[in-house]
Amino acid sequence: MKPANRTRPPSKSSDAPPPPRRTVLLVAGNAARRRSVSAMLRRGGYLVAEARDGTEALALCAQLSPDLILSDWAMPGMSGPEFCAAFRKLQRASYGYLVLLAEGKDDTDIKEGLDAGADDFLALPILPQELMARLAAGERILRIEEELRASNVQLRQALAQLSETQAAIERDLREARKLQQGLVRERSGRFGPAEISLLLRPAGHIGGDLVGFFPIGADRIGLYALDVSGHGVTAALLTAQLSVHLSGSSDQNVALRGAQSGADAAGPVALAHFFNNMMLEEMNTDSYFTMIYGELNYVTGHLRMVQAGHPHPVLQRADGAITHLGRGGMPIGVFENALFDEIDLTLGPGDRLLITSDGITEAETPSGRQLGNEGLEAVMRTNAFLNGHSFLESMAWSVSEYCRGERLDDMSAVLVEFRGEGKLIRMGD
Repeated sequence: MKPANRTRPPSKSSDAPPPPRRTVLLVAGNAARRRSVSAMLRRGGYLVAEARDGTEALALCAQLSPDLILSDWAMPGMSGPEFCAAFRKLQRASYGYLVLLAEGKDDTDIKEGLDAGADDFLALPILPQELMARLAAGERILRIEEELRASNVQLRQALAQLSETQAAIERDLREARKLQQGLVRERSGRFGPAEISLLLRPAGHIGGDLVGFFPIGADRIGLYALDVSGHGVTAALLTAQLSVHLSGSSDQNVALRGAQSGADAAGPVALAHFFNNMMLEEMNTDSYFTMIYGELNYVTGHLRMVQAGHPHPVLQRADGAITHLGRGGMPIGVFENALFDEIDLTLGPGDRLLITSDGITEAETPSGRQLGNEGLEAVMRTNAFLNGHSFLESMAWSVSEYCRGERLDDMSAVLVEFRGEGKLIRMGD
């Protein structure tokens, strides 16, 4: 067993700097009292300045900025409360603790002094122990004030740094928004009788929604709508990676890779399973996403789609009838053996298909009432006379008005309008 270490730690008091000496301003018309009280103060370790009346004391306050002030109540020309009120109007960098010296004052007088700005009272004649006790109480107040002032300085510095950091983040997010908007290379496309229009509107600078389309062979196009869980940078990074797999380049687009070897493009359900395996096996993330992916033959109007947890596509026939398609399906990146819903339909002349994110159907009023499928149907009927981007912009405006501008989720949509030999539905037709 080793002997205990009995070496004494260095004394903290020897390393600490001595406390600063406080300056006390003594204001008294009686010369004898000034001498006796000044002697008490110096023995207590204070620096002392003396004034005979309030006018002289105010001039010394401007020069010396004393920490503590002892002032007679009764003085020639200016009373103690009047001096106190004038002192409180001075511009000072720190607080001054003021004690009124009074003899035989009642509650009314004390209230008058406190209202004028006095901090304490000391009865005459002055006893040394009582004087030191009152000054010690004043010093505690001054130390608290100094600590608060120092904390405020540090807080202002921290806020300034935070403001600079926030400004830098805002600049980066604005640039990121431009880059993310660039993921949607084309906002609309016309393929024979089919016209596709896209809407992508993040709730913040960047979001987790993605929409797009690309050609498949001579008579087909692929179209998609994705919604990554969460918001912000994480969701935006995943949408960026997914956009690479769904880009128009055949060597990167998962749906088109089979076409390079002469085979057919990957079907909608196969594409959903590919992404599900990729999320579970290759990505170390808790994120998941919902998706609608469809393959449209724009010559015949035949459309095959897969629904993976995404809101139901809405089919509006040429006669105005509205149907919500699909049974839902499971999100991508959650379950190993996920089940996805297959949707098969044929668009006729004048039909339109609307695919939206839940940022539209789950938009809420300030009272918490969601737009829902019925609200979306009302928006579609109200704007049925509009086409393409005009329809999508009007729909986005209606949703924002429904939320009173407090939209908390991203909005995205794909609008497929099939003209064929007919025409798109118009209000009143």
